[in-house]
Amino acid sequence: MSQKVTKEELLAKARKPSADAMKLHAFYGGKLQTMLKCQVRDLNDFAIYYTPGIAEVCRAIQADETKMDVLTSRWNTITVLSDCTRVLGLGDIGPKAGYPVMEGKCLLYKYLGGVDAVPICVSTKNPDDIVQIAKWLEPSFAGINLEDLTYPKCFDILDRCRAQMGIPVWHDDVQGTATIVLASLITALKIVGKKMADCKIAFNGTGAANTGVSRLVWAYGGKPENTIMVDSKGILHKGRKDLEEKKETYVDKWRFCQITNPEQKTGGLAEAAKGADVLISCTKSGPGIITPEQIKGMAKDAIVFPMANPIPEIWPWECKEAGARIIGTGRSDFPNQVNNSVCFPAIFRGVLDVQARTITDEMCIAAAEAVAKYSQDRGVNDDNIVAKMDEREVFIREAVAVGMKAQEQGVAKLKVSADELRQKAETMIASAQGQVDALVKDGFIAPAEAGLRE
Repeated sequence: MSQKVTKEELLAKARKPSADAMKLHAFYGGKLQTMLKCQVRDLNDFAIYYTPGIAEVCRAIQADETKMDVLTSRWNTITVLSDCTRVLGLGDIGPKAGYPVMEGKCLLYKYLGGVDAVPICVSTKNPDDIVQIAKWLEPSFAGINLEDLTYPKCFDILDRCRAQMGIPVWHDDVQGTATIVLASLITALKIVGKKMADCKIAFNGTGAANTGVSRLVWAYGGKPENTIMVDSKGILHKGRKDLEEKKETYVDKWRFCQITNPEQKTGGLAEAAKGADVLISCTKSGPGIITPEQIKGMAKDAIVFPMANPIPEIWPWECKEAGARIIGTGRSDFPNQVNNSVCFPAIFRGVLDVQARTITDEMCIAAAEAVAKYSQDRGVNDDNIVAKMDEREVFIREAVAVGMKAQEQGVAKLKVSADELRQKAETMIASAQGQVDALVKDGFIAPAEAGLRE
């Protein structure tokens, strides 16, 4: 088979999910529904689950609000909250157009982590409004996943929510992306025989994702002085007057100008990537955002993570041909999916099972280490550096690691052993996936093949 035919096949494979998505979303009329978790034996049970019996449950919670997490489903329920201003490579598409993404996020929470999640897309872009909405929702949810908020307001919203609320609030585009990138990088560096502290790292894009990634990579041993960062106007350095003039708005960018790029290099991605061991890109959907020529300038055995969705900044095969050794993208239909879906369901599983008040960087690092260790235990290579979403065991190990770290740091309300956390995670995840299988088997969910034939 010629190289040209191989590329055409790869392109066809890359385009197929989009075509199938239109068919199956219409076929099913969305991806979520409300399911009961209790048995209804006969009509008399309505008097227990609703009125008049429910009044006793309400009085008990009124007297002691901590009983809500024993007597209701709130303990395992979170919301995916978004204004849909930065939707996976699509940008500001509005809360209605963004709803399918939030619905999909909730599907992953449930199927992969056994976490009940509700999509809430709001028709405001005002940070004050979003913070207030989150606070108003706190009585109904045990956690909040902020999603697809524009940079830099996403950090302001996250910081304010974490300071003012009593439940864990996290921004998956920041913390979740950082966790899976770190996990993947740990293994990739082991494969190529390089150490994090010695690596020259280039970051293409300095928005929410790479801001979070850089923070976690540096916390794990990477060095800011070995780092060069690039935004849409070029390399960050102390002479960037455009950022200095707006340093109160772009706090992180201006900080990066001070602590990275000690040689004060200027230029664009080509100059930043020259001699780099690692390139992590979270920018606009491609292809063509990164060129093969830019990859050719990198060090031997280079690691490249072009992670824009829905299409990476450069096609993986182009990256490989240009000399990169290990390439990871955000897509499941290419090798090495560096995707936060392997992390966020398990992290919240661990968080909810110990009733943690927050999600710390140390908890994210514990999750990343668990992913890396599991991946290496089951075997890795250049095209298989990180666990996939269909490997249930990785989610269980992550949940245990996060729950134990939360207790170690004193941010958990419950004291739970590692064995108990493992049993809980196994049960919740198996139940979520088993329910879907049972409903399909019994004909209550139509098989996907039927939708694809229409």
